[in-house]
Amino acid sequence: MKYNILGKSGIKVSELCFGVLPMGPLQANIPVKEGAKVILEGLNSGINFLDTAQAYKTYPYIKEALADYPAQVVIASKSSAAQYEKMKEAVLEACHEMSRDYIDIVHLHAAREDKSVFQKRAGALSCLVDLKREGIIKAIGISTHAVEVVDKAAEVGEIDVVFPIINQMGLGIIGGKPEDMIRAIQKVHKSGKGVYAMKALAGGYLINQIEKAIHFVREIEEIQSIAVGMVHSRELKTNLKIFENKKIDQEQLIQEGIKRKRLFISSFCEGCGTCVEACPNQALSLKDGKASVDYNLCLTCGYCVPHCPIFALRIV
Repeated sequence: MKYNILGKSGIKVSELCFGVLPMGPLQANIPVKEGAKVILEGLNSGINFLDTAQAYKTYPYIKEALADYPAQVVIASKSSAAQYEKMKEAVLEACHEMSRDYIDIVHLHAAREDKSVFQKRAGALSCLVDLKREGIIKAIGISTHAVEVVDKAAEVGEIDVVFPIINQMGLGIIGGKPEDMIRAIQKVHKSGKGVYAMKALAGGYLINQIEKAIHFVREIEEIQSIAVGMVHSRELKTNLKIFENKKIDQEQLIQEGIKRKRLFISSFCEGCGTCVEACPNQALSLKDGKASVDYNLCLTCGYCVPHCPIFALRIV
């Protein structure tokens, strides 16, 4: 496993970051002990970096995994809080629920915000500055899908780490194409910020091109780590092989993919209906303000996935 330093933060992280979101209640909702076992397997295999968020409700998985783990682990969390006190509550909640004295990185969770987010959430940002001074957090970050936010972050002195979306198809990128996001990443890296990436597999849409998709992001020199969501041990083993530059059995991957493919609709679906329009087999509809899938009609083709603006759909 390769390790890198996140910019001027001094925080050393594994190139593969374990994304904890998919195992939690917003997605697969597997038992805590089962998820913790997979996280622990990842840690024992060389991963030292976990990514979560207040909204993901996955702190119990991390707490359970770390209960008997002796080595240091870097944890990044996020909160959509805009006010000073709400952000303080969010950080203290993270510390309490994961039994930590501090959180390594706390992001402004601002996936779809524009560059005005730094003004809109000035209170939350001020809180993070104070908590960093007190040692309750080690670095301040921003998590975003927008090119202009990454670009602006280069000019915001308080920001230590940026967590942008980037994938070879540009799915989910707001305000540009992959090349635009890469230019913004290069700018923010040049300013001394640490950078780690999300959605290299575009919410699972690129799972059948997993090696190509991950290597596309790995080859962006300014990125120090890539967060990949994982639920099962088999996924972890495959990702470890890729990041350790070992050959993977493509045929086995295909077979596993066929067995496990199923469309999952997250609870944060906003019911916009874009997936319904995209479905080629009329398997999707809107019920009670949310997307609903008829599994008797669903072909698990994945055509709906890239149309969801908030990545509420996944093939798992």
